Amino acid sequence: MATVTVEVHGRPYAVGCADGQEARVRDLAAQFNERVQGVADQVGQVGDVRLFLMAALMLADELGEAKRQAAVQNSGRAKAATAAVATPAPASDGVAEALNAVAARIEKIVQTM
Repeated sequence: MATVTVEVHGRPYAVGCADGQEARVRDLAAQFNERVQGVADQVGQVGDVRLFLMAALMLADELGEAKRQAAVQNSGRAKAATAAVATPAPASDGVAEALNAVAARIEKIVQTM
């Protein structure tokens, strides 16, 4: 298992990931940092934990909406196509893994407060 250091909201965080996934984790962290900065611009400085939580909830909402749209599109296909179970794309696995890592980090931060 590899460890990468990413920066979110001006602070470094060590994140564990599968070997070879370091660049992907850095990219996801950069995207998450952009979201956190956007939330901070909208609501001001309310603390990292709250900013992270708001950004994570927004991302989870977007992911849920994308899944709902995909389900609607899949349900409109022919019956023969529905025999095969749709599996998430590898990118969604990475997003889920990143969200889980962020959630774990938030819980750890909250416990130290």
